[in-house]
Amino acid sequence: MKNLRTIILFAFHCTLFTATAQVGAPYIHDPSTIVECDGKYFTFGTGGGGLISDDGWTWRSGGVRPGGGAAPDAMKIGNRYLVIYGATGGGLFGNHNGRILTMWNNTLDPESPNFKYTEAIEVASSDGMEDCDAIDPSLLLDPTTGRLWATYGTYWGSIRLIELDPKTGERVKGNVEQDVAIDCEATDLIYRDGWYYLLGTHGTCCDGVNSTYNIIVGRSKSVTGPYYDNVGRDMLKGGGRMVINAGDRVTGPGHFGRTVIDEGVEIMSCHYEADFDMSGRSVLGIRPLLWKNGWPYAGDRFHDGTYEIESERRGYSLELGVNFVRIEQQRQGGFRRVDPNEPVKPIPDQQLADVVSTWPTGEIAVRCSDYMFRPHQHWTISAVPEAGGFLGGPYCKITIAGTDRALAATENLELTTVPQFNGSDEQLWRIEQLIDGTYRIMPKRIPGQKAINTKYVIYSAGDSTPTLAEYDFNSDNSKWNLKRR
Repeated sequence: MKNLRTIILFAFHCTLFTATAQVGAPYIHDPSTIVECDGKYFTFGTGGGGLISDDGWTWRSGGVRPGGGAAPDAMKIGNRYLVIYGATGGGLFGNHNGRILTMWNNTLDPESPNFKYTEAIEVASSDGMEDCDAIDPSLLLDPTTGRLWATYGTYWGSIRLIELDPKTGERVKGNVEQDVAIDCEATDLIYRDGWYYLLGTHGTCCDGVNSTYNIIVGRSKSVTGPYYDNVGRDMLKGGGRMVINAGDRVTGPGHFGRTVIDEGVEIMSCHYEADFDMSGRSVLGIRPLLWKNGWPYAGDRFHDGTYEIESERRGYSLELGVNFVRIEQQRQGGFRRVDPNEPVKPIPDQQLADVVSTWPTGEIAVRCSDYMFRPHQHWTISAVPEAGGFLGGPYCKITIAGTDRALAATENLELTTVPQFNGSDEQLWRIEQLIDGTYRIMPKRIPGQKAINTKYVIYSAGDSTPTLAEYDFNSDNSKWNLKRR
């Protein structure tokens, strides 16, 4: 984390919906990567506290991390949880004399009888005079080797890499720190498809809506670097490709964390230095994490609205199984010779009132067909606040635009629409953007099944036949595009 480069040089260290951040009390600065423990989600921030969520959408204070300091990270290794944090540094009660410490716990839930942190162990430090500020650490457990790495540092010098022992959390004996980047802080290492990615926070922090924080990335085939961006600039020389910056009435994203939910389903966490709609407070942010040409970038939150739901398989549109109603027109063109002096007359869209009386009043089946600007192909997707959510978003209802006719799952894994939305679980939908930019859409619960559904999605079993089937990221049958109408 960086002190503001302003005249006041003594400043302290500091998918998708209408909500611009998580709901409840998501107030945090410098959040750790989100960790699941005992059915709950945890993230820790500067100052020693943290947030807890039962569903990944609604957050409350209550996370406990002793030691104070700043910018922690956390991860599960085996059956225990390792926490790393900066005890001082960054102008926080010690100028740039920083210390990086690690500690373990058997659980992150402070209400558990097994909740007890071990004594903190120092693994790195800075003396205030060297070209590094030991703060803002993060962890990577290399899935290819089992080796544990940590990065740390701020704008006040280099970002450094050290190796830790994954069994003890201590510094590997004889390990020498290595510089891997400059001009960033709050770094995070991740591994994907043969590449190591170093994500860093660039810009100014701790100035509310005036903060310029943004997250950049470089990559390397070796965990020790060098890390280059998309145009070949070395991060040791200030390189970095943009992952996320200000937008959607939030500014200053920093402190990247990655969570893999399912194959092809990933989210990134961060804080926003300021949410314009929440008094300019620093809040937890969760966004879809997308990948393009081997580079990560933040997906957009999916806002309430009216959409065409289009199959990736064929490009057909999800629609009510009702009769197609023609639009009456006096044809101009085609086989009819056009008088160039004849005035152009726009043809109005077909309106719901023009056709709704022709629809059945009970349940109506669902199918896919060519998109034709018709009312039976327009779906309004809106969050249902009282229904809770999942890691990254709230559950939604999907209704035919202008009506209360709701999309619903059936007990035999089919789709239907019911005349009225009543809030039941089979009428609630989890909508997640996949790493390729498409979406998966799954009912909260299948009728007759007790558990929350995490398996079945809307699936294109044939060009015109939607159903519910097991999610398969490698099949376009599982994927949909949402186009605002």
